[in-house]
Amino acid sequence: MLKSLKGLYTLNLLIIMIHIHQVSKYYNNAIPALVDVSFKINKGDFVFITGPSGAGKTTLLKLMFCAERPSSGEIITNGVNISRMKPSTIPALRRSIGVVFQDFKLIDNRTVFENVAFALEIMGVNRRTIKKKVWQTLKWVGLLQKKDALPPCLSGGEQQRVAIARAIVNNPRLLLADEPTGNLDPQLAQDIMKLFKAINARGTTIVIATHNPEMAAQFSNTIIHLSRRHSIEPC
Repeated sequence: MLKSLKGLYTLNLLIIMIHIHQVSKYYNNAIPALVDVSFKINKGDFVFITGPSGAGKTTLLKLMFCAERPSSGEIITNGVNISRMKPSTIPALRRSIGVVFQDFKLIDNRTVFENVAFALEIMGVNRRTIKKKVWQTLKWVGLLQKKDALPPCLSGGEQQRVAIARAIVNNPRLLLADEPTGNLDPQLAQDIMKLFKAINARGTTIVIATHNPEMAAQFSNTIIHLSRRHSIEPC
């Protein structure tokens, strides 16, 4: 019996990508961003986090890639308790996590190719591998013809695709996206969401924060709703 339970526990670790357990986040020791949040996300899931502005969606994503630390509770990602990680080990964690920021965070004076390559350069990947991976990724997101363009010369939808390419160029196990369609028109938003679905079909676990519940319902059956009380409401 003990042996079978141990095997079940190991199997659960293999299935669960993210386990948020009773997580709270306070700023200045008083202002609540999240209060007692708990949920699990399995490997390969396509998940939306919804809720009104100020409900803590962006904070929750930041906690998942250690840009913030929880005030209390535990966050386990791919079997590792990241809420207790030493600062020196965080860069290694982030190599397995891609992040698409709400404001793109592209480098305006670098080309599309250079922006995507930067994600690999900071990891010490050799030039030959960088060139191959960036070329393949830009082709996959439909931007190879724009590889020499600067971000200010691109449309909003194109800039978002560059941001996505940069986030997935290292084939991360987990992809986090903060309001990735918030600044796009409805048709471009649909195109970007279809791209995320294609990335998910390749095996990447995806978590997207959005204030658009209709879009979430259209593209996923797994929705985590943050209420104004900063706690989880089941969907």
